[in-house]
Amino acid sequence: QVQLVESGGGLVQAGGSLRLSCTASGSTFSSYNMGWFRQAPGAERDFVASIRRNSGSTYYADSVKGRFTISRDNTKNTVYLQMNSLKPGDTAIYYCAAGTSTLPPTMENAYRYWGQGTQVTVSS
Repeated sequence: QVQLVESGGGLVQAGGSLRLSCTASGSTFSSYNMGWFRQAPGAERDFVASIRRNSGSTYYADSVKGRFTISRDNTKNTVYLQMNSLKPGDTAIYYCAAGTSTLPPTMENAYRYWGQGTQVTVSS
């Protein structure tokens, strides 16, 4: 069992930056692949970024490549999402997820545990 708590969301102007954090408890954090997803109002939840448990390989949605960076600190049981050059289209609730599946990391079904989400609002 893993509990995930996101933090770092808020209101920022277009072009600004935010860093989201997701801290895990209850199990061995380093055993899990970690992902970030987001859900805009009236839309489905979409993949944003992921990082593998062993290799540390990262994957990004095309819409955030070059602007967002995912990283993890296994000593702190925390995964981060550094978001730069934010756009109004990035406005969404951002969710952290953890899983051990071999499914592609872009898929929601690859993750078993989910956080409650943190709101990110980008004003124009």
